[in-house]
Amino acid sequence: MVIPGIILVLIFSYGPMFGIVIAFQNFIPAKGLLGDQEWIGWENFLYVLELPNSLRVLWNTLYIATFKIIFNLIVPIVVAILINEVRMMGLKRSIQTIIYLPHFLSWVVLGGILIDILSPSEGIINLMLGWIGIESIFFLGDNTWFPITLVGSEVWKEFGFGTIVYLAAITGINPELYEAARIDGASRFRQTIHITLPGMRMVIVLLGVLSLGNILNAGFEQVFNLYSPQVYESGDIIDTFVYRIGLMEAQYGVAAAVGLFKSVVSCLLVSISYYLAYRFADYRIF
Repeated sequence: MVIPGIILVLIFSYGPMFGIVIAFQNFIPAKGLLGDQEWIGWENFLYVLELPNSLRVLWNTLYIATFKIIFNLIVPIVVAILINEVRMMGLKRSIQTIIYLPHFLSWVVLGGILIDILSPSEGIINLMLGWIGIESIFFLGDNTWFPITLVGSEVWKEFGFGTIVYLAAITGINPELYEAARIDGASRFRQTIHITLPGMRMVIVLLGVLSLGNILNAGFEQVFNLYSPQVYESGDIIDTFVYRIGLMEAQYGVAAAVGLFKSVVSCLLVSISYYLAYRFADYRIF
C-alpha cells in the first residue's frame, strides 16, 4: 500500500532535483538536460537580484504568507471553542460539516466563484455595499484590497478543516477540570480561559511552529487563479514569478535559480520549525 505513494514522491519530489543544475547553466532546451550546456556559475542568481521587482516579489510572498499563517492559526482556535460550546449535537455536526466543505474544493472552482461574487459591477458583495451607501470596491483589481482578499478567502476555505484538530484537542481535556471549575463558580468564559486554552496549548504551539516552514509558500494555485497584471505590485509572489519567467518567458535557468533559492530557504525554515517543535512541544518525526 505504501509503494504507490513512494513512487509518486520519487517522481515528483526527488526526480526534479536532478534539474537543479539548470540554475547554473545558460540552459538551451534543444540540447537536453544532459547536453553540452554552457555553465555560467552564479550569473542567474545575480540576474534575479538585479531585477527591479525581485525584492517586491519576496516582500509580497512574506507579507501574504505571514498573515495567512497568523489567521489560519487564530480563526480555527476561536471557531473550535465556539463550536465546543454548542450543546445540540445535530446543530454542532451540521455546522462542522458546512464550514469544512470548502476545504475540498479546488481553487479553480473557488476562483471562479470569487470572481463572480466580488465583481465590482455585478458581484453580490458590492451590491450589498451599495445598499448601505458604500462605494463599489474592486477587490481583485486594487493593490490595497487584493492581499486582504487573498488572506480572507484562504482563511474562509481552510479554517473549518483546521478546527477538527483543535476540537480533538478539546475532547482530550479532563472533564473533571470543568466540573471542579463550575463548583468553584467559574463562568463559561473563565473555564475557556483557564482550562480550555491551556489544554490546547501544546497543539497550538506545535501547529504554530510547524507552520513557519510555509513562510515562503503564499499559495500559488490561489494567486494564479485570482491575480492579473493590475495587481502584480501587491499580489505577485515567488511561485507566480517563477511560472512567468520560466514557462511564459522561457528563461529556464533564471526560474530554476529562483526555485532553488526558495527551496534552500524553505528547507532551513522547516528544519528550524521541527527543532522548535521538539524543543517546545516535544514533537519529533524521527
